[in-house]
Amino acid sequence: MVKVTYYLEVISSWCYWAEPTWAELKRRFEGKVQFDWKIAQMPAEAYPTSKAQCDWFYRRSGSIVRSPFKLNSDWLEPSIKQYVVPNNVAEAARDFGVADDRVRLAIANAAVREGKKMGRWEEAVPVAAAAAGLDRDQLLARAKSSEVAARTQASTDEFNALQVNQRPTFLIENSIGDRAVFSGIVRIEPLAAAIDAILADETAYTSWKTHFGDPPPN
Repeated sequence: MVKVTYYLEVISSWCYWAEPTWAELKRRFEGKVQFDWKIAQMPAEAYPTSKAQCDWFYRRSGSIVRSPFKLNSDWLEPSIKQYVVPNNVAEAARDFGVADDRVRLAIANAAVREGKKMGRWEEAVPVAAAAAGLDRDQLLARAKSSEVAARTQASTDEFNALQVNQRPTFLIENSIGDRAVFSGIVRIEPLAAAIDAILADETAYTSWKTHFGDPPPN
């Protein structure tokens, strides 16, 4: 089975622009590819330092993807140096059986479209809980747990080991060791082409093994 791992920051604007591509990839390759997302926490220095700077970034990315709307920078609070809250809340939802995209998309939409303060526990948890029908207090407790913090750190370390620094990053791999990494890409064409190629390679190896079996011993 081919696997695609999507490394993301929940309130990253570029990850937001990548979401239609992610949804289409899952639709197009349903049953053929295993899809999963993982948190890649941004370092403090990677966040905008002011609303004006954030707006500049949003004008740039919005124009590049030809968006008919501009993202909302009102979520930004310069006093918050690193936005661990939205990432940890999304990760915590996994512990209640919610491993799909609902929670993180709800948080992202509340932040970059509605301008809500998703860097605050009291703002992010109700949005997440409502999206997945979860108990707020239980979700909050889990999101603040050391176990969830350790998981987000581990997945961030995985991301850093790829030696890339852009979010989104897509890691495409199969059982025979083929790997492709796309960092900062939000358009579907190169991703779909790579998945097709890696699927074809794995299928070819399966056919070879069916006809010839395992290699002979030395």
